Amino acid sequence: MRKLSCLLLAACAARSLMAQQPTDLKDVVERLDRLEAQNRDLMAEIRALRLQLAAGQPTAAPEAAAQTAETEAPSPPVTERLDVAERRIADLDQSKISSEHRLPVTLTGMLLFNTFLNGKGSGGADNPTVLPPAGGQAGGGATFRQSVVGLKVDGPGLVGGGKLTGAAYMDFFGGGTGLNQTVRLRVATLDATWKNTTVGLAFDKPIIAPREPDSLAQVGVSPLTAAGNLWLWQPQVRVEQRISLTEQAGLRAQFGVYQTAESGTGLSTAYPDLAKARPGYQGRSEFWAKSGSRRIEIAPGFHVSSTRVLGQSVPSRIFSIDWLIRPTARIDFTGTFFHGENTGVIGGLRQGVNVMNGQARAVGATGGWGQFTYRATRRASFNIYAGQEDDRNRDLSLGAIGKNQGYGANIIYRLGSNILTSFESSQIRTTYLGSHTVINPHYDLAFAYLF
Repeated sequence: MRKLSCLLLAACAARSLMAQQPTDLKDVVERLDRLEAQNRDLMAEIRALRLQLAAGQPTAAPEAAAQTAETEAPSPPVTERLDVAERRIADLDQSKISSEHRLPVTLTGMLLFNTFLNGKGSGGADNPTVLPPAGGQAGGGATFRQSVVGLKVDGPGLVGGGKLTGAAYMDFFGGGTGLNQTVRLRVATLDATWKNTTVGLAFDKPIIAPREPDSLAQVGVSPLTAAGNLWLWQPQVRVEQRISLTEQAGLRAQFGVYQTAESGTGLSTAYPDLAKARPGYQGRSEFWAKSGSRRIEIAPGFHVSSTRVLGQSVPSRIFSIDWLIRPTARIDFTGTFFHGENTGVIGGLRQGVNVMNGQARAVGATGGWGQFTYRATRRASFNIYAGQEDDRNRDLSLGAIGKNQGYGANIIYRLGSNILTSFESSQIRTTYLGSHTVINPHYDLAFAYLF
């Protein structure tokens, strides 16, 4: 009887437990549902707070969005990230050179190959600018001497929002032919530039003659040297002020001190007391205006200096005007005109001073050049240029150069984005006072690789 009672009690307890279990599980599930709902509410409140913070701090919104994107977006595979990093390193290796002071340095230049043919009047020079009185043999050749190598430096920032930049260009035209092809400095600049002002130190062309004809045949010296182009690269200090008149027009005012080359007087060997260099003062004011593809630039300028020889002061006074006229996108007309005396000290004919009976006299001169350019296609351009310097005959002795002229034409064709080829035909005519005129034709085929 006892055993039966125990069995009945155990069965009732089990039944009671089985009846309570579903109720307990249901409570647990309901509690979990409530917790998940509370978590969703909390997340919604957090997102709302982030949006309020982003609205109150606009500058922080991109950073918050970027951080959210980083946490939500899956990161790319390791191999893909390595490939991207290697490509970026390769790009930096190709485009930048590190200097000792960790300033960005860019290598630039032109690898230029010329093959040329000269007439009998060249006097043996590859690129004659003034012809000797006596003729010679016709000749030709090929050279890489006119190749140009340059370095451009992007310097640090300056007070007032300015920027310091520099550049230096060299070629191999300093020696003769054969193996005597020495490196020569062409142009160098160091400029501190602000929004409207630039202060610079330079080894460059005269301030009053910044333009020159386009040519791949004459790079070692500027085209039309001593035939209307005052090209002489010399040390100088210069200041430029830019004035905006409207969005389509403005002014550029330039002033500087230019070191003259007194060997251009033609007296250096005969008069040892001749000062080798003198300060010259130059100024140029350019007005420019544009409308669509059309543009015009007109710039008058002046040069003032003096030559010291035999205890005398011989003036050099030059007025100039240079221009660019672009009536359409395909056509340019550029050039320079000058008039004055003793022009050899800045790149004119090297006979700027003449001594007669112990009296030093400045030689008057008038000259200039002009070029017409037609861009036929995006790849091909045609250039026709001419220039001369005509020295005043009464200031010269018999046998001096009365006039030096040059003219030519070329086609420059772009074979690729950085590969050019050019064919040019030109002629120099040098007239000697009381004597004759020497003529020399020059033909040149050039290939240039820009880097």
